[in-house]
Amino acid sequence: FKMKTYNILSIEEFKTIIGNNSRLLGIDPGKKNIGFAICDENQKVATPLEIIKKSKFEIFLKRLNYIVKDNQIKGIVVGNPINMQGSKGSASQAAVDFAISLSKNITIPICMWDERLSSEGSFKITKELGTNVSSRKLNLDKNAAAFILQGAIDFLSN
Repeated sequence: FKMKTYNILSIEEFKTIIGNNSRLLGIDPGKKNIGFAICDENQKVATPLEIIKKSKFEIFLKRLNYIVKDNQIKGIVVGNPINMQGSKGSASQAAVDFAISLSKNITIPICMWDERLSSEGSFKITKELGTNVSSRKLNLDKNAAAFILQGAIDFLSN
């Protein structure tokens, strides 16, 4: 018996359902922290929002529901850390499990986005901006979430 998760969609289905002029939330579900990023309603620019410590799922859900309502979020993009050669390891399985748990508790559409290199990418970008290392590490999860969301909205705009 496999429970159907109605709101985890392919990026193509996601694009059809969310439509234009809708703000999206990017989530980087890490081992210790969960990074959030948000985009403008035109889906042009993803901006780091905040980081919450990974603790009880109920605490996370409460914060998520507040962010969704406060920002009129119409869809969620969850980073999926697929291995470089394209295989799915334990980190990817953890991200999928996270998305499934999410889908059981919220009704807006969710899609998974291949986040290979998102943490490295966000770290390099902040390095080029001249940010110091401790600041880069501190903001890594929300910057990675922005990197994930930017990749998804760039794809959606094509």
